Amino acid sequence: MGVFVFLPLVLPLTAWPIARLAEQHLHPRTATRMLTAVAAVMATCSTLCLALVMVVGTAQLPGNPLPDGWSDPEVREAVPYDEVVGKAAIPGLCAVVLACTRILWRHVRTRRRAHRALAGLPDTEVAVLPDGTPYAYALPGTASHRDRVVVTTALLDHLAPAERRALFAHERAHLTARHHRFLLAVRLAAHANPFLRPLHTAVSYTTERWADEEAARTVGSRRTVATAIGRAALASGPAPLPTAFASPGPVPRRVAALLAPPPAPGRWPAVFTSVGLAAWGAAAGAAVSAMSSANSALTLFLILRAATPL
Repeated sequence: MGVFVFLPLVLPLTAWPIARLAEQHLHPRTATRMLTAVAAVMATCSTLCLALVMVVGTAQLPGNPLPDGWSDPEVREAVPYDEVVGKAAIPGLCAVVLACTRILWRHVRTRRRAHRALAGLPDTEVAVLPDGTPYAYALPGTASHRDRVVVTTALLDHLAPAERRALFAHERAHLTARHHRFLLAVRLAAHANPFLRPLHTAVSYTTERWADEEAARTVGSRRTVATAIGRAALASGPAPLPTAFASPGPVPRRVAALLAPPPAPGRWPAVFTSVGLAAWGAAAGAAVSAMSSANSALTLFLILRAATPL
């Protein structure tokens, strides 16, 4: 495997430029899908390579259940600095698995708890809570519950009728496009590899911008959506729900984007532009990461197979 096994651990650095430029120059739908795909591929590859290095490190521990041949010098030579790196990968991979498991568990628990909190209300698409705290959020459904938009009477009192329609259109866009899945994917990726955190931050913003654009298309007025966002942000307090499904994002930037001309339709950016070069750089980084992890996995498989007596 050589040093190639370490490449997927650091190649997420190639995605940092596109994480910032995509927010500014790409349609939010394109940016969200691109950044999520890059993050998912890179996180999977880095976790796989961490697991491969951990196998070599685990085989050197006394009393391990692995075949004795897996600790032969020929196997250890497959990983540079195997004595240190192999053993360090063990707690590293355990930390990744525990962090991702905790995120998934909290995500499922939060959705179920939120739906239970709405028990007793009419089973409609919009759930209006008689609450004095202004807030609203999109609540994805479960196996036994439908998607719902949750809003309080306090927030509705701060909005004009047209702004209410914009608010509902924005939250419905989150549900229709399944933005919670994009956010969950990049959140898991950021915990699997800390170098992917800028992509998580970027997707948190682009999903909001995606919903803003869909709301503007639905109500037919970008200014109305911008006004609704501004009023809701000024009036809103913290919602009694973690931001696992959507987050407000930088409100001034969102309002400024809505007051500007609409973004160009989603397409891959031209090569000879800053965003194009950044996008191709991230794509190349993801491709190299995938090839490196596949090569390392195949190499280690062949080495372990040869080292294991029949």
